[in-house]
Amino acid sequence: MVIAILFSCGGGSDQNDDLTLTPSNLAVNTEIVGVSASNPNGDGSGIVNFNISATNASSYKILFGNGETKEVTNGSFSYTYTGSGLNTFVIYVSAYNLSEFVSTSKSITIFITQKALWSDEFNGNESLDGSKWVYDIGTGSGGWGNGEAQYYTDRTDNVKIENGILKITAKKENFSGSAYTSARIKTQGKFDFKYGKVEVKAKLPTGVGTWPAIWMLGSNITSVGWPACGEVDIMEHVGKRQGWISSAMHTPSSYGGTINHGEQYFDNVSTAFHIYALEWTSEKMVFSVDGKVHYTYNPATKNSSTWPFNANQFIILNVAMGGGFGGTIDSSFNESTMEIEYVRVYQ
Repeated sequence: MVIAILFSCGGGSDQNDDLTLTPSNLAVNTEIVGVSASNPNGDGSGIVNFNISATNASSYKILFGNGETKEVTNGSFSYTYTGSGLNTFVIYVSAYNLSEFVSTSKSITIFITQKALWSDEFNGNESLDGSKWVYDIGTGSGGWGNGEAQYYTDRTDNVKIENGILKITAKKENFSGSAYTSARIKTQGKFDFKYGKVEVKAKLPTGVGTWPAIWMLGSNITSVGWPACGEVDIMEHVGKRQGWISSAMHTPSSYGGTINHGEQYFDNVSTAFHIYALEWTSEKMVFSVDGKVHYTYNPATKNSSTWPFNANQFIILNVAMGGGFGGTIDSSFNESTMEIEYVRVYQ
């Protein structure tokens, strides 16, 4: 991909005296780690060593060409690009001395390989790993529910690992005032990340009223609330529209019945495993099933209203019943299970 950012070059004030000298001789040297005859664009780590210098400069501002910015007083540092494949970044650097500055740009092409950052393979018949997951318990009436009919529990009736598969089961039963039970697990407080690729291999429940989801929320939800934290729905499916896989973005600019969504159809989502994936960069979100893309979110203007996705997010897995999206539950529904073979995050 090629990412270019425009901003003005030249000096700030016309005033130039002994106290405020315009920086000069701005030089930007980059060393892509692992460059060799067989790897002309680096070893895939994405690491670049910077050495920036200028006469009369007291600080530097660097735009890395991927949406991230850094301000430093020491021009020697390392930076790690993320993504995958061959990427070209246009880097802009300004050298400052009070209000005076000069700028230059440089283009670099880097080969980046995605590295495993975090995963749960749900091996064997072990209980859920408490170092990776926590439970939401209850109906969500405290503010995190969507008017669903289930009571979320941590019972093995609703969530367990069996033969290397995580099973989240929604059941019709009276429990703590609710007519259904299920489970909702999350990595909040255990694991979060910014930018990368999420892959979840899953087989979905069936039945009108079921609402399984693989999704994420901003880790700053406890301080800024929803939707300011941003919500990323990697996969949602409802039994009343069997086979349709949808993905959606919820931000301050559009949330609830958001306009930012896409979907595609598969006829065997409840009888076969599929890989539900999200690729998240500083520029866009790309959603796919088995590598087939059905939605890309890339707003032209990125600000706190449209793009609160420059901060860490955590992962949530759940099966809801009914609610605003699941709709009326079939009276003949008894129970159904979402099976998950693995959750993997690459960066």
